[in-house]
Amino acid sequence: MKLLRDILYKVRLEQVQGATDVAVLSISFDSRSVTPGCLFVAIRGTQVDGHNYIQQAIDKGAVAVVCETMPATHEASTCTVVVVKDASEALAFIAGNFYDNPSEKLQLVGVTGTNGKTTVATLSYNLFRELGYSCGLLSTVQNEINGEVIPATHTTPDAIQINALLAKMVVAGCTHCFMEASSHAIHQHRVRALDFNVAVFTNITHDHLDYHETFDNYIKAKKKLFDDLPAHATAIVNIDDKRGMVMVQNTKATVKTFSLKSLSDYKASILENTFSGLILNINGHELYTRIVGEFNAYNLLSIYAIAVSLGIDEVTALTALSKLDAAEGRFDYIVSANEKIVGIVDYAHTPDALK
Repeated sequence: MKLLRDILYKVRLEQVQGATDVAVLSISFDSRSVTPGCLFVAIRGTQVDGHNYIQQAIDKGAVAVVCETMPATHEASTCTVVVVKDASEALAFIAGNFYDNPSEKLQLVGVTGTNGKTTVATLSYNLFRELGYSCGLLSTVQNEINGEVIPATHTTPDAIQINALLAKMVVAGCTHCFMEASSHAIHQHRVRALDFNVAVFTNITHDHLDYHETFDNYIKAKKKLFDDLPAHATAIVNIDDKRGMVMVQNTKATVKTFSLKSLSDYKASILENTFSGLILNINGHELYTRIVGEFNAYNLLSIYAIAVSLGIDEVTALTALSKLDAAEGRFDYIVSANEKIVGIVDYAHTPDALK
């Protein structure tokens, strides 16, 4: 149980009508799941506007409503109404406060980019588990808490689900969490109030324009993750992608770069790339891995950068990196008779007609 006034911490308030010392037993942005003692947050979605269901939430026992415009039916109710500029952003802070801000109790790593999010998040999780850490994972394929699998329904869950999962990780003794941060989730403020220690940009291509409408909007959505980073965080960006440094133009975080082709903080070169694996030179150290493909050289390099940024010794990180296997179900290889890779089918980013 939390008091309404406590879970409104950091929320940009425009108007409050009613008491703020009321007890809140749960939070929801879906009126169908409202139960007595619930705080209902009215979100304007792409398909449904939660403001149309405020009275339904009140009728079901909501003790308070957060919305962007004062409902006309409020005079007849005893429910506290809180008006905010952006209800989606407010929900992010409310969810964090309700669950005691679990992201502040973890070393939280967010990975964004058109491709590579799942691989980088999953293999980073596997690497830190290999090193003996208790960890959590939030990914497209599945969510995990110390090896316990929790099915995933979205690339990034909603703000309430994220904080509930992070809180479970804290209770389970996790010290680290690795998560994907999709452009949709960033744009919808689902990760807005999280305290990231590290954020990674893998790459960007013309994708998801059905949602973002323009490539510029898509870039801005990714960039917002880095704009919102705290000063104690580290931003790790791929500078072989020409938008890499664009991502960190306004960040307060410490910026670290990685690349295969440019001068950078974390530099790798491919010495050998065959069906049996990759041999890389990473910052002067040679690494053999069973994982193959140039795109995975980038992924592995970003994982190495994450590990070092979180205080892992370089040799220890490389040793653990060499033991990793590819994230399951991500790609197949097309090889020639001499085991040289001539093509890769990446099922995570292949049009449905070709799968």
